[in-house]
Amino acid sequence: MVASFFCNRSLITTLVKREIVGRYRGSVLGIAWSFFNPLLMLVIYTFVFTVAFKARWGTGDEESKAEFAIILFAGLIVHGLFAECINRAPGLILSNVNYVKKVVFPLEILPWVAFGSALFNATISLVVLLLVQLLISQQMPWTAVLFPLILIPLAFATMGFAWFLSAFGVYVRDIGQITGVFTTVLLFVSGVFYPINALPAPYQGWLQLNPLVFIIEEGRNTLIFGQLPDMRQWAIMLVAGMLIAGAGFACFQKMRKGFADVL
Repeated sequence: MVASFFCNRSLITTLVKREIVGRYRGSVLGIAWSFFNPLLMLVIYTFVFTVAFKARWGTGDEESKAEFAIILFAGLIVHGLFAECINRAPGLILSNVNYVKKVVFPLEILPWVAFGSALFNATISLVVLLLVQLLISQQMPWTAVLFPLILIPLAFATMGFAWFLSAFGVYVRDIGQITGVFTTVLLFVSGVFYPINALPAPYQGWLQLNPLVFIIEEGRNTLIFGQLPDMRQWAIMLVAGMLIAGAGFACFQKMRKGFADVL
């Protein structure tokens, strides 16, 4: 798995750049849309949750609408990175049939390309979040530099699921429908729209079984609240993510032998 990534890193980079540029080719604003889209979504979420629903996060009596929006947006960035890769995974091989017929093409890099594209979008959204936070509070916690570290276990786990789903999606076309429902459910059970500690204790225990909850909460702690992450829990998540990545890659390599026959 590691050897495949390093041997094909130049090809992965080229394909990621081509996908990002191709997404906005022909539009007037071009790649600038990648900046305006998250900014627009931040404004919409601020209006819906603070004006229409009058929601509060409970950080203090002086909590502003913008502060609530930033906390909400941080969770959406993490979930969006995971959801985009998972939703695209079942169709990766199906949409690149011409690569299957080329023996020399490393099919296992296609999930890396999808992840790289999703990571680019998440990075732009993160820049928007940090700029708004800096504009509002006039400061930024130094722990924000640890946010990429928080995402490492998520990256491994996401790649593992992407390899498995991209291989399995070749044989079972219904996988694409299931992943859409799955990621939508995750959006509401991962603490994106509400703090986990606001729920009754029994529900908190069940939701803590969702690994995305830890990533989202620790991401907020480092980006917004200036708190250091729980490194013990992070190490456990890292090991689990690496195991998922290894299992997904092994599954992909085993199942790829039948791609040409099915397609």
